Amino acid sequence: KKKKWERKKMREKRERNGRGKRKKEMRGERRKEREKKEEIREKEKRKKKEREKEMREEKREKKRNEREKEKKEKKKGERKKLRLRNYEPEDEELKKRKVPQAKPASVEDKVKEQLEAAKPEPIIDEVVGTLGAVRDLKRDVAKKLEKLEKRTQRAIAELIRERLKGQEEELASAVGSAKQDGSDSD
Repeated sequence: KKKKWERKKMREKRERNGRGKRKKEMRGERRKEREKKEEIREKEKRKKKEREKEMREEKREKKRNEREKEKKEKKKGERKKLRLRNYEPEDEELKKRKVPQAKPASVEDKVKEQLEAAKPEPIIDEVVGTLGAVRDLKRDVAKKLEKLEKRTQRAIAELIRERLKGQEEELASAVGSAKQDGSDSD
């Protein structure tokens, strides 16, 4: 029986070894394939990045060119117009361009509005209202506070009594032990 079992075991080992070699070979091939795929992907990524850079640069150049064109058009189309405010021209064409003297805007209305807005409103009504509410609260809470005060006094008194009883018991036990010690020594 041992021999059959051993033979079986040996067969299984052989099969495993054979398969193991094949698996290793397959793994190596797969690894190579993966590496190739990764290299291809990396190359594609680099190409994509380069294309994106080129596109960005083209957009920037277009924008620059457009801005330059707009600036040139503005310079050609617009020339500064003379505004003669403080100067009395003698030429008739220049007299047409003269700007009438500016009238100062009325500031009085704005000042009045600001002064009215700055006036303090009476706060006394609000303060009186809040004081009344505080008094009402104090009155309502006073009854509850009295009850609580009585309870605390009772609790304090009970604690003091318990302590005194504990001390009396300790004194009694101390006196009793002292009597026993004294009677033993006789």
